[in-house]
Amino acid sequence: MSFPTEAAKPSPQQRIWQVVAMIPEGKVSSYGKVADYAGLPRRARYVSRALKQAPDSLQLPWHRVINAQGKIAFASDSDAFREQCYLLRKEGITVNHGRVALSEFEWQPDLATLVLCLPF
Repeated sequence: MSFPTEAAKPSPQQRIWQVVAMIPEGKVSSYGKVADYAGLPRRARYVSRALKQAPDSLQLPWHRVINAQGKIAFASDSDAFREQCYLLRKEGITVNHGRVALSEFEWQPDLATLVLCLPF
């Protein structure tokens, strides 16, 4: 029986990218939940850093990640805030004053999705 080597394991950053890539159109997740799903509990701030460092070639749906209160984390007068609102609305997500109703739009992956789709 062989086990994967350390080199074969995805880095924490790559795990975050994999989770974010799984968030379906029309749904959102919080920084903390993404960290939890990536096996990095209490590392919500690390998720933000990992998204900033993601290569453009990954085309991650970064706009689907919001804070735990359902709010967009960018300042409301920033270009990033306006872009995130635009992209979320384009997917049919209702954004009111920078807030998304998590009860309606939060991604709730089932256990099978997490176990079968994540290689860690």
